[in-house]
Amino acid sequence: MKYLNKGISLLVLSPLLIVQAAGREKLPRPNILLIMADDMGYSDLGCYGGEIKTPNIDQLASTGVRFTQFYNGARCCPSRASLLTGQYPHKAGINGMGVNLNMNAATIAEVLWENGYHTGMTGKWHLSQTKALENESEHLRWLAHQTEHGPFSPLKNYPSNRGFEEHYGVIWGVIDYFDPFSLVHNEEPIKNVPKDFYMTDYITQKSIDLIDQFSKDQKPFFLYVAHDAPHWPLHALPEDIAKYKNMYREGWDVLRKERYQRMIDLKLIDPATCKLQPNSSGKAWADCQEKEKEAENMAVHAAMVDRMDQGVGKIIQKLKDIGQYDNTIIFFLSDNGASYERGYPPGFDRPKFTRDSTMIEYNSDHPGSETTWNYIGRSWANALNCLVLK
Repeated sequence: MKYLNKGISLLVLSPLLIVQAAGREKLPRPNILLIMADDMGYSDLGCYGGEIKTPNIDQLASTGVRFTQFYNGARCCPSRASLLTGQYPHKAGINGMGVNLNMNAATIAEVLWENGYHTGMTGKWHLSQTKALENESEHLRWLAHQTEHGPFSPLKNYPSNRGFEEHYGVIWGVIDYFDPFSLVHNEEPIKNVPKDFYMTDYITQKSIDLIDQFSKDQKPFFLYVAHDAPHWPLHALPEDIAKYKNMYREGWDVLRKERYQRMIDLKLIDPATCKLQPNSSGKAWADCQEKEKEAENMAVHAAMVDRMDQGVGKIIQKLKDIGQYDNTIIFFLSDNGASYERGYPPGFDRPKFTRDSTMIEYNSDHPGSETTWNYIGRSWANALNCLVLK
C-alpha cells in the first residue's frame, strides 16, 4: 500500500487501497509517515518547478499525487495545529505565536496511539507556550546555552505528553541548526551536542532510529518528521552550499520566470488561466546593490532543502530495508511558503552569540555558518512562492 504525499502537497494512492476498500483481502494496517518542511517555497522542489536537487522527493512525486491547490494557516504554528488536530487553528488554541495547543483538542498521535499505533516525532514542535525571560541579558544567555531556566514550556504540552511515545527535537522554533536551543528527548533537555551536529541530519537519524525501534513488533507506526529546514537562519553545510555557489547570480527575476515556465512544462498550471504576477517586493534584480550576498543567501537556502531531501532518501531506504515501504502511507508538505521576513535584531528566539560567546553576524556577506544569521528576504521569497493567479 503505497500512498504518498509530497511537497507543498503530494499524495499517492496505490491500487492496493482499492483492494482493501473492497474488502477482498485483509491487509495490515499501514504505517503513516508525515514529513513537514518549514517555510519552503511552493516551487522549491524539482517536482514543482524548482532547480534545487530533490531527487528523492521527486521520486515520491512520480509515483504519487501532487496537490496544486492546498491551503495552510499561513504561519508555522497555525498550520501545525490544524495538521495535528484537524481543527481550525483558533479552535485548537493557536490564536497567536508561542501559545499552548488546546488540551481538549485531541492530536492525531493521541488517537492513533489509543488505536494500537506506535507514535513518534522528530523535529520542531512549536505548539506550546514559549516566553522570553524578563531580563533580556539573561534571556540571550539562555538561548546560547550559558544558563538554565527549567522547562522550555509547560511540560504537559510537550509532544511526549500529547500522544507521542518518543520525541527528539526542539520545543521552540529553530534558532541554531548547529547547536539548537530547546532540544529535548521527551521531557529531558539535551544539554550538549557533538561538534559535527546539524539539525536536519539529526532529525533524519532519529527518524531512522524510531523506525528501527517501532518495527520490532507487529504494531504499525505513525511518525511525524517535522523539519526546521529551510526556515531561517540560513545555516547549511559547506559541501551542500558549494553545489549552488554560482546558481543564483542571475537573480530573483530570472529565477521566478524559469520556475514558472517549468511549472507549465510539468503541467502543474495552465498559462492561459494562471498568470505570473509582478514581483510583490517591488525590487528589481538590476537595482540590487548586493548581488553577490543575495545570491549566496539563496544558495544556502537551496542547500538546506537539498540536505532535507537527502534525509528523506535515507528514511525511504530504511523503510525498504525493513520491508515496510509498500505498507507505508507517506505525506510530504510544507507548513507555509517561503518567508519574506528579514532584519530582526537579537532577542526572543534570535541569539546574539554562540555557546562559547562568539558574536553572531547578522546579514553576513557569507551566510551559512553558525556565526551568521541571514534570511532570504522578500524578493527571493516571492520568486520561490512563484505567485500565480487564476
